[in-house]
Amino acid sequence: MLSNSPKSSNRPNPLPRTDTFTCVRCGLTVTTLDPGGSRRNHCPSCLHSQHVRYAAEGGPSACRGRMSPIAIAVLRTDDWMVIHRCTRCDELTSNPVSPDDNQLILMRMAVRPLAHPPFPLEAFGDL
Repeated sequence: MLSNSPKSSNRPNPLPRTDTFTCVRCGLTVTTLDPGGSRRNHCPSCLHSQHVRYAAEGGPSACRGRMSPIAIAVLRTDDWMVIHRCTRCDELTSNPVSPDDNQLILMRMAVRPLAHPPFPLEAFGDL
């Protein structure tokens, strides 16, 4: 039997607490938990975030600049990470890709180095 007594309020809530934030670029209201239950810090639509933590020290950052997605990194575990650069202070961070992240933007970032290599592609014709 459930009780509304003050003693029952000390029990942990079985439902996960879901906070939200507003994307600094596109204005979308985003939940801090992705569909897999992991915490996220970037918008699943445009992949931008806000600079709220120092990468090196791990503490809060006073910068509050917009973090733009600039690249994809693939870990040895085959997990994908979004690389962000702060538009205000140029700090780089990495964050795990969430299951509902915009796949078109992720693929565009992943193939960008192939579309614009730092060397002439004609060199491969002679191999």
